[in-house]
Amino acid sequence: MGNQMKAHERFVAAAKGKSLDRLPLLEWASWWDLTLDNWRRTHPALRPLNVWELHAHFGLDRHLQCWFDPRSAETPRPRSHGAPIVRTLREYGEIRHTLYPEPCLSPEFIRTAKDFHRSGTGVVWYTIEGFFWFPRTLLGIEGHLYSFYDDPELYHTICADLLRWARRVVSYCGETLDFDFMTFAEDMSYNAGPMISKPCFDTFLAPYYRQLVPLIRQTGALTMVDSDGDITAAVDWFGEVGIEGMLPLERQAGADISRYQRGHPDMFFLGHFDKLVLDKGEAAIRAEFDRLLPGMVRGRFIPSVDHQTPPAVTYDDYLTYLRLFREYATLAAAIRARENLFL
Repeated sequence: MGNQMKAHERFVAAAKGKSLDRLPLLEWASWWDLTLDNWRRTHPALRPLNVWELHAHFGLDRHLQCWFDPRSAETPRPRSHGAPIVRTLREYGEIRHTLYPEPCLSPEFIRTAKDFHRSGTGVVWYTIEGFFWFPRTLLGIEGHLYSFYDDPELYHTICADLLRWARRVVSYCGETLDFDFMTFAEDMSYNAGPMISKPCFDTFLAPYYRQLVPLIRQTGALTMVDSDGDITAAVDWFGEVGIEGMLPLERQAGADISRYQRGHPDMFFLGHFDKLVLDKGEAAIRAEFDRLLPGMVRGRFIPSVDHQTPPAVTYDDYLTYLRLFREYATLAAAIRARENLFL
């Protein structure tokens, strides 16, 4: 492929285990606001730069995301974090007219996405709220978990409506732009594993994923699930419904890339670099890349900070991380080429 490989070509090649010049250099979740505030205080030249200019400043592959919100400005908001908006099927029916707006991308987004692909500098993706995430936003954290048992009709009604809307989103995206990948926002796991059982997943989530995922794949976008926490069991479940990749593989939650690669050689993974070592010095950062290198060489793994870069990380810390990131991204590709590991 040489040095002329475009960022979106590189991303897809890495996800599919193909030949490439280096692995992508992505900060997929960008940075905490407090992190950027700290860097801008110590390096005033960063102050006028927007997120994509910061990507260029750091030598990263740029990325552009659109989050399709199934709510509208008229949808009621919860009274507090995790509180319910609706509790019953009747209450859901009363707000349903405020949900599921027509999908729309701004002209600026479309222009920027096309420029990213034309210039070869960026990756373009979109997000849909998943069949665990979205019902939780309506039913509240506690009510959502009870609803699987206390009101399955309500849960299925919400998911069926979400599926119909998501079909429109996918069709619109496929007709409007060439998206490189998409994510389902789920956050279905925490540090002890999934918040629901496999039977609950099979009954309440899997039927809707099985209908939607093939439609997305037909548009050419790679399908991913974004779930924090320990996703070890969830990787198996989402693999069964056709999902192609997962992120961010949080190190502190016990995620294990080697296990996932052995169990799901056809899936790809993004993240897994422990954000908590970024402020611990060059030796610690290099040791973390050494930990990840075997997975990078096996392929279908794109390393990245396993969530947003935290405020304790200084500008100089981050430059050290990026220097080593590029070194290992190039090294992994070279080893794969030397050992002819491409699919």
